[in-house]
Amino acid sequence: MGVTSIKDLAGILKRRKWSIALPAAGIFVVAAVIAFTLPPVYRSESTILIEDQEVPRDFVSTTVTTYADQRLQTINQRIMGTTKLLDIINRFSLYPELKNKWTTEEIIAKLRKDIKFKTISADVIDPRSGQPRPATIAFSLSYDGKNPQLVQRVANDLASLYLEENLSVRSRQSQGTTKFMEDEMKSVQVQLSEADGKISSYKQRNLNSLPELAQVNLQSLDSTEREMVNLNYQLRSLKEKESSIESQLATIPTDAGSQDKARLNELRVHLGDLKSRFTDEHPDVVKTRNELAELSKQLRASGKDSADSKPDNVAYITLSSQLASIRSEITSAKRQIETFKKKTDELRHRIAATPGVEEGYKNILIHRNNLQQKFDDLSKKFMEAKVSSGLEKEQKGERFTLIDAARLPEKPIKPSVPAILILGLILGIGCGAGLAAINEQSDDTVRIPEVLSRATSYPVLAAIPKIVTWQEVDTMKIKRKRALAGAICLLLVSPLVVHFAIIDLDVFWARLLRVMTRI
Repeated sequence: MGVTSIKDLAGILKRRKWSIALPAAGIFVVAAVIAFTLPPVYRSESTILIEDQEVPRDFVSTTVTTYADQRLQTINQRIMGTTKLLDIINRFSLYPELKNKWTTEEIIAKLRKDIKFKTISADVIDPRSGQPRPATIAFSLSYDGKNPQLVQRVANDLASLYLEENLSVRSRQSQGTTKFMEDEMKSVQVQLSEADGKISSYKQRNLNSLPELAQVNLQSLDSTEREMVNLNYQLRSLKEKESSIESQLATIPTDAGSQDKARLNELRVHLGDLKSRFTDEHPDVVKTRNELAELSKQLRASGKDSADSKPDNVAYITLSSQLASIRSEITSAKRQIETFKKKTDELRHRIAATPGVEEGYKNILIHRNNLQQKFDDLSKKFMEAKVSSGLEKEQKGERFTLIDAARLPEKPIKPSVPAILILGLILGIGCGAGLAAINEQSDDTVRIPEVLSRATSYPVLAAIPKIVTWQEVDTMKIKRKRALAGAICLLLVSPLVVHFAIIDLDVFWARLLRVMTRI
């Protein structure tokens, strides 16, 4: 039967009042019990600000190059690890009611769920590009629990862990960078020492062929060649003098009365000249020696001066002395020429070897210069790393600052009693209306003459009103009394059921008063 007027709707509400009221009342009561029996959950939150370093980056550059977001995720993973969370659970004796029911992993998962981590971002100017970009400037940490004091302690401990872990991470990164730079610098220093040793050894092996001595060697070669030219010229002059004196000696007798002595002296001079140029086995030397011996024998046989007698002609003696001096100078000049020849050959060998030595020396020197450049670069970076490490020790770099410490929560975040009650009321009314609609649709009773006339196509001649007998009145009274007695029993029994089965009435009353006070 359709609803065509407010009168029809009022009739349905009157007929189905218990179908609507009972489900609505029951669901509302259940919602009220749930709202007032659920344990309150408190939340305590800390806010930490990410501050930039105090010293300008133009003066001191930090060795911690990771972004705050990345470092926060790293710190978060470390603190949310099993070891850290288990330590928090043991220190604060969290979830004692779950230790005999849940496994350790489940309890740790419960703690992870109760910890809330939220970042706070804002647009900042990127110093590299000069463009605004979103960056994390702060983050908040909160913990949900049933005990307000314990919630505050855990939230503060979490904030301390994040602050300490950030300092530890930055310190480790800074010290690690400094240690790495120091080790690399020492390694390069050892390589520099080895390169210097190689250069020293190479110089010792090629002492006279080094590139820096090439000009000296060329100048020495030029000077030596000029000296050789002068010596050759001097040697020719001496030989000419020697020939001239020998010619003069040949014409001068050794004494005034003996041609044989002159001949003897001439042979002696000639023999000396031959010995200076040839060996004793040379034919000319042998011939001259034999002739000298024969002439000496004749002189001794004739009774004249012996072969060993000294000449007494002054002019002859003077020329002989000059000849001996010139021959000595010739011998010296020849020795000098030979020495200069050896020196020239040696200098030419040095000059020829210089390009190869220069190439090898240049390779070693380039390697050494590269090492020196690397060492200087590492030294500069090592000093910057030490300054950066000092910056981190003094906590002058980028740091986390606690700007809002966890406070003692005064109001639980859940359950929301008004929301639960309103939801229970709406759900109860909806369920009652639905039940009433189902009952109404399944009821085929005809209560209005017009409906009967439309259903049968016949006119209704008369309508008999409802006749209520005294038996029905008594029965209705009995039902009302029973309903009233049942309601009274329900009101009396419900507190006992709630007290022994659900929650202690004193606790329930205290929570109710606290909720009513907040409302």
